[in-house]
Amino acid sequence: MQLHPNHRSMWMAAPSPVLARQQKYWLFRPDALTAGLRQLGQFNLRVINEQVDGLQPAEAWMLQREARSPIWVREIMMSINGVDCVFARSFTPLQASHGLWQGMRRLRTRPLADMLYHNPQIIRSPFFACRLNEQQPLYGTARRIFGAHAPSARQLLARCSVFWRSGQPLLVAECFLPEFWPLAAKSAYEQGLDPFRI
Repeated sequence: MQLHPNHRSMWMAAPSPVLARQQKYWLFRPDALTAGLRQLGQFNLRVINEQVDGLQPAEAWMLQREARSPIWVREIMMSINGVDCVFARSFTPLQASHGLWQGMRRLRTRPLADMLYHNPQIIRSPFFACRLNEQQPLYGTARRIFGAHAPSARQLLARCSVFWRSGQPLLVAECFLPEFWPLAAKSAYEQGLDPFRI
């Protein structure tokens, strides 16, 4: 399924040339992000929020649905060795959350990867990446998590992709906190791993 960001979108289909090699790697790393995070240290996931919401205009192109249509949203935080490193915002049309994507409502503290990578009917779109700005819905997730202590939007790099199953989309957007980058490099070095081939 081809996605075409509208002219107001910050999401890009290729990494910015100004990014470091490590940043480009993690933003466009294939397969499940949680698998890579688990190789860096003790992994933990906690749910921040699950609720019905309206599809934001800035995200409508991702689901190929009308803005303000009802969606089911799940927001989580992932940590490595007790350090919060990546937060994620996932959503699907509300009707799909009761149908093809109903498993999303039953995950609790399990990652979405548990239901996304074992079904040949599920197709993943290419990745998009960006540096956040304050108007993006994903930065709203940061504000809900950190309140007044949220990092500035310009400090946050994020990626997203859409999983499709029988015409029903599920968007997964993952945002790397500033604390992630030194921790990832240090953990990979201590384990004798190439941080770009984990």
